[in-house]
Amino acid sequence: MAEITLPQLGETVTEGTITRWFKKVGESVAADEPLFEVSTDKVDTEVPSPIAGVLTEIRVPEGDTVPVGTVIAVVGDSAGAPAPAPAAPAAAPAPAPQPAPAAPAVAPAPVAAPPAPAPVIAPPAPAPAPAPAPVALSSTEGVVLSPVVRKLISENGLDVSRIAGTGPGGRITRDDVIAVIESGAGRAAAPAASVATPVAAPAPLAATVPRAVAGARDESIPLSKIRQATGAHMLMSKGASPHAFSVVEVDFANVDATRSRAKGDFKATEGFSLTYLPFIARAVVDALVEFPHLNASLGANELIVHKYIDLGIAVDLDYQGLIVPVIRDAEEKRLRGLAREVNDLASRARTRRLSPDEISGGTFTITNNGSAGSVLTMPIINQPQVAILSTDAIVKKAVVVEVPGGGDSIAIHPVGNLAMAWDHRAFDGAYAAGFLVKVKSILETRDWSAEV
Repeated sequence: MAEITLPQLGETVTEGTITRWFKKVGESVAADEPLFEVSTDKVDTEVPSPIAGVLTEIRVPEGDTVPVGTVIAVVGDSAGAPAPAPAAPAAAPAPAPQPAPAAPAVAPAPVAAPPAPAPVIAPPAPAPAPAPAPVALSSTEGVVLSPVVRKLISENGLDVSRIAGTGPGGRITRDDVIAVIESGAGRAAAPAASVATPVAAPAPLAATVPRAVAGARDESIPLSKIRQATGAHMLMSKGASPHAFSVVEVDFANVDATRSRAKGDFKATEGFSLTYLPFIARAVVDALVEFPHLNASLGANELIVHKYIDLGIAVDLDYQGLIVPVIRDAEEKRLRGLAREVNDLASRARTRRLSPDEISGGTFTITNNGSAGSVLTMPIINQPQVAILSTDAIVKKAVVVEVPGGGDSIAIHPVGNLAMAWDHRAFDGAYAAGFLVKVKSILETRDWSAEV
């Protein structure tokens, strides 16, 4: 008998929603046969069974969201007693998370907050702090909730009776709770139950971040799962890294000379167009070898410099969100190889055919905003990386060029910006500028004809 856990489905993925079980309790499953389907903020994928046997227990029903590592099913040799088995574990996990937050997790949190106001009003500060915790926790008693949903309800002081469940059998899902939090309905209920002190933290947020309410002439579009996850990740990144910003302007006339000459044969041979992006990716990879601290991740008070380059390329999903597939060992590939992988990963990203390992573990990211017409973009770092490069639109401009024999002249060349956001903990401005100048030099001076 083996317990099946929710696997790690990406470096920054911490939870997943079980969207479908391919087997029922009592049915046989072969090793590597799809057992369930899981959805995360990054990808939807089928997960195979690691062993052969009989599915004796399903602990997480369809529609529930659970953390990575949660036991979601049991596969064993016997199919004789699966029916009563789910009842016991289902009852056990529900109360189990409550005692932990009720005493150790929730109680210390309010105690840590009051010490600041304590000198002003010592008696009232401790008194209201314990009050909201029992209310939030007791409101979930007897209700079947996943650990993630229960934690969200407790942390935000929501009344579970006011949340409408949209999951199977009316179960409350993570998205249901987030919708209540985003709408402000959850915060509105808290002041009704307790007058002032418990609402002290949310109140300033409501004042500084006003919430719009849809009117008769508006259309209300719920934020998708990927939109909410992207927003949360970007907010986390802005809070985690001291972002700095550097830009260089690149003259792409040298690249264009090779590209214009080769693009016809290239498309006939490869089946897709040769864009500027593979040239930029190739230059970035070579520059990272010379400036390795950009090809790094932040650890606990340490900079982890990677000895390989896994290059992430941000892909737009038809304006519905972004996903960042990764080109593994990009330092081993020349321009044509990089072009093939960029095209393949982007195509499969848009049709949601990427596997979890293809969207995790990047060491440096490029986001191609220029394809949408942007001329200068400040991207947000893809944690735990230390830098991200935006390739903006390449347009014809009048530039000053040197002429043979000395002197200058005006010419019309394709020009574009390379803009980079970087983590000031990892290095300083001179290092960032040195990297960008190196990328610029490679693009403007290399003989590209040998690589196409």
